[in-house]
Amino acid sequence: GNGLWKSTNSGATWTQVTSFPSAGTYVQDPTYEYTADKVGIAWVTFDGSSSSSGTATKRIFVGVANVNTTSIYYTEDAGSTWAAVPGQPTTNNLPHKGVISPSEGLLYVTFNNNAGPYDGTTGSVQKYNIASKTWTNITPVSGSDLYFGFGGLAVDLQKPGTIMVAALNSWWPDGQIFRSTDSGATWTTLWSWASYPTMNKYYTYDVSLAPWIATVATDDTKQIGWMMEALVIDPFDSNHWLYGTGLTIYGGHDLLNWDSSHMVTLKSLADGIEETAVQALISPPTGPNLLSGVYDVHGFAHTSLDTAPAVPFTNPFYTSTVDLDWAGQATTNIVRIGNDASSTDRQVALSTNSGTSWNQDYGAATGIAGGKVALSASGDVVLWATSSNGVMVSRYTNAFTAVSSLPSTGVAIASDKVANANFYAASGNKFYLSSDYGVTFAATAGTLGSSSTANKITVNVKVTGDVWVSTDAGLFHTTNSGASFTAITGFGATWSISTGAAKTSGGYPSVFAIGTYNSVVGVYRSDDQGSTWSRLDDAAHAFGAGSANVVSGDQRIWGRVYVGTNGRGIFYGDESGSSTSTTTSKTSTTTSSSTTKTSSTSTTTSKTSSTTTTTSSKTSSTTSSTTSKTSSTTTTTTATGTGTACHYCQCGGTGYT
Repeated sequence: GNGLWKSTNSGATWTQVTSFPSAGTYVQDPTYEYTADKVGIAWVTFDGSSSSSGTATKRIFVGVANVNTTSIYYTEDAGSTWAAVPGQPTTNNLPHKGVISPSEGLLYVTFNNNAGPYDGTTGSVQKYNIASKTWTNITPVSGSDLYFGFGGLAVDLQKPGTIMVAALNSWWPDGQIFRSTDSGATWTTLWSWASYPTMNKYYTYDVSLAPWIATVATDDTKQIGWMMEALVIDPFDSNHWLYGTGLTIYGGHDLLNWDSSHMVTLKSLADGIEETAVQALISPPTGPNLLSGVYDVHGFAHTSLDTAPAVPFTNPFYTSTVDLDWAGQATTNIVRIGNDASSTDRQVALSTNSGTSWNQDYGAATGIAGGKVALSASGDVVLWATSSNGVMVSRYTNAFTAVSSLPSTGVAIASDKVANANFYAASGNKFYLSSDYGVTFAATAGTLGSSSTANKITVNVKVTGDVWVSTDAGLFHTTNSGASFTAITGFGATWSISTGAAKTSGGYPSVFAIGTYNSVVGVYRSDDQGSTWSRLDDAAHAFGAGSANVVSGDQRIWGRVYVGTNGRGIFYGDESGSSTSTTTSKTSTTTSSSTTKTSSTSTTTSKTSSTTTTTSSKTSSTTSSTTSKTSSTTTTTTATGTGTACHYCQCGGTGYT
């Protein structure tokens, strides 16, 4: 809602177009932080036919998010003056896309009664004759068939009069795309009803580049997709089309078959593009090197780091897996947590074969979901810090019972990987130990300094009582189950942490941390119990907000680290020699309930060339660069789970009908 802006140097600098008459008034939902702002400018479309090459485009159309009033403006003098396009619709008229068909002299516009991308219950498709200044309603459906608005819009520049529009949103039985070859006088669809509930699908479905897409809940009939705001036809190839969904990028290379045989190939073409919000990563010492928990697309056992998994976790089928853990002495035993409190499936699942197959933990009640989980060393105890029902524990899949000795919210938990009876918890600046299989906890003498939020607990997988805790106030280490803690010098707010394989056989495990070290947010590794730290990313190869990411060291391969991001998939990095190294003599801050001892020594810093190796699930790339010292501070807020899914359940739009 900040108006129209213009750049004349390819985006290097911008100036506001103060002559533009409207910044938009529509606010989708003022009660929710992500939608409380004005939507503002929806699109800008240049009419290239109005000027000669090398001169400013004189005629420009702009769509603005206004409701029940003027929403489309134009200029005939390159933006010096503006006017409302005459005769435009003024009801259900949020203009989502405006595309010009130059040889026809037409502006096509899709309208919706909401901003999207999740909502929309009515709308229209209109064409505007630029010369005659007249509008024609060419909406493909009407009456009871019009239960959605419209979003994506494409014109075929090679075939004037050929246009396509996408429904926004048809959640059931599937999304819909309409195509016309006569400027919207008549339309054909990508599917139609035969006789309910049988659908005529005018496409073949190919997900070979992302095979896990084909695994869906039994009641999910969608293939075409949802949230379809981006739809294009290649201006040089009428057979090539693409459109974006809440899941992937679909399209194909035989689009003209739509008009001849009414049968096209619908293929996921998002080869190596990841949009996933990763919630959990573990790397047990046996089985697949990596298991992931992911919003919207379930989670995976990654038997290869270079090829996308064929299927996600199933049986039970959780739309989102929000946490995972493995049993330290029975390493093929895995637990995962779902976050759908409305499901009839229990949101705790157990595997005894490294995630190949799963069973519901029937000790869990329905209606409880989310949070964090820890699995005992032998795999017979599940400790569950739920999103809204406090901390609970179950042994031998018996009914979960409340752990009353821990706070009900804001608790980080972990299991000891050697001693089956031992569990750890942290909340605020307090650390807790259980030696009776998680039934009861007691606060330890050691505390976590000035921390107000405990973010993550990880352990030395070979030694009982050797524990690391990340908090909003730093990184802490204990070797005596919390009797005392050492604050690791240099760390401020720290989020995800993990241990990994030791650099030398029999040596101390590597420790990985996403945190603020010497005021710089990054991914760090220590091979000497926290005395020195190497930054593994750099300013040019970072992963966004530290609080939104997760990290896991590989328990078998020294130096290998996995980073799960909030929207960019999973990366992995391997040690390749040189690294950006910061050497800091360890400053011990041992805290207990009664005494504090602090000793400080000097700090030295050295910088060397940095090599970062990352891959997505499909492709890998290696980038080497010499880095200069860069300081940056990022302030973020750690998201916490609730009893229900997030506002729109990420890209799945759960709850919409």
